[in-house]
Amino acid sequence: MSLINSNTPATQSRVWSIIGGSLGNLVEWYDWYVYSAFSLYFAGAFFPSDNQTAQLLNTAGIFAIGFLMRPIGGWIMGTFADKRGRKTALTFSVLLMSAGSLIIAITPEYNTIGIAAPILLVLARIVQGISVGGEYGTSATYLSEMATKKNRGFYSSFQYVTLIMGQLLALGVLILLQRVFLTDKQLHSFGWRIPFAIGAALAIIVMYLRRSLQESNSFKEESKSKDARGTMRALAQHPKAVLTVIGLTLGGTIAFYTFTTYMQKFLVNTNGFTKSEATLISTLTLVVFMLVQPLYGYLSDRIGRKPMLKAFGILGTLTTVPIFTFLSTTASFWAAFGLIMVALLIVSNYTSINAVVKAELFPAHIRALGVGFPYAIAVSIFGGSAEYLALKFKELGHENWFYWYVTGCILVSLLVYSFMNDTQKHSKIEGE
Repeated sequence: MSLINSNTPATQSRVWSIIGGSLGNLVEWYDWYVYSAFSLYFAGAFFPSDNQTAQLLNTAGIFAIGFLMRPIGGWIMGTFADKRGRKTALTFSVLLMSAGSLIIAITPEYNTIGIAAPILLVLARIVQGISVGGEYGTSATYLSEMATKKNRGFYSSFQYVTLIMGQLLALGVLILLQRVFLTDKQLHSFGWRIPFAIGAALAIIVMYLRRSLQESNSFKEESKSKDARGTMRALAQHPKAVLTVIGLTLGGTIAFYTFTTYMQKFLVNTNGFTKSEATLISTLTLVVFMLVQPLYGYLSDRIGRKPMLKAFGILGTLTTVPIFTFLSTTASFWAAFGLIMVALLIVSNYTSINAVVKAELFPAHIRALGVGFPYAIAVSIFGGSAEYLALKFKELGHENWFYWYVTGCILVSLLVYSFMNDTQKHSKIEGE
């Protein structure tokens, strides 16, 4: 039996809307990850120095600024989505991302315009941080509202499919430019601008695509009510849901960033794999991780959200230290792949459904703000610091402390999962 019946006009319209929302998410995350993927090549253009480490630290600092802007983006864009509509907010969000990429693509180098070059780079990342911070809550809300109750977990899982696909696309563009089209000198000279130009162009295309999306019924019905929409005062009336979002995100976001973005560095610094081997392992695990998200989302529609979140919490708490311990001592390519894959299959119990779980916690008039703002706070504090803490513990000679830190954070989330309702059975979306 198929997951969806695509024969009716209503279903076709719903599927098209979900595709449009998901493609925009892909482009947003491609633009976000391109910065870190190509920082080695453009760092010297904005921060002239004989010390490459100093250049990379400057670009990393600006990357962190973008991360810190995500809660502001969750607040601004969440408010906008609850007041003006999901469709309008999604369109504006991808326009902001396009503007940020375009600024980076066309900004002259430091040698041409001096201090204005890094200032424009900071401005671009602030704009992109606001964009990606707002994209999560708005797209999670839109995908959840557009889906039917029967397939809501399946449809909303495509948010993480496209998030990971955006990361892989950025990596793919880098590999193609490195190995097929440009020399290393050309990449440092002008080639680093190409991926940002591609991102700006793709964002414009998606912006027009999103303009043709239909608005969700939940927002159209809620817009007729007199409830205060998208305000912090209205959100303050749901403290339990806000704290639940932070609590259920805490362990999941640390596990996600640990076993995706940090793994490449861990394999090189701890295991002694070459950079190319570590990149290949990370890429292969991300591909499989991406492909299984809809399967987990579909499973949640059959057994509920809570059993899956508890599975992540229990398995993550029990296996994180053993996985890291075995991973740190293996020199086998496929053993490393298998261990990381086991971790990501456990994390998928969270990533595949975290968007829909949060959306089901809030009523329509503050849903985008309620999903986006507390989530962005948790990601900025815990997800954004995961790699730094891992490297800091290693520098102190106690790398295994990080294993226990991740375990402890997952345990905290497990406590939240244990006491919260199953949002599938107590969804605020039903009846809208």
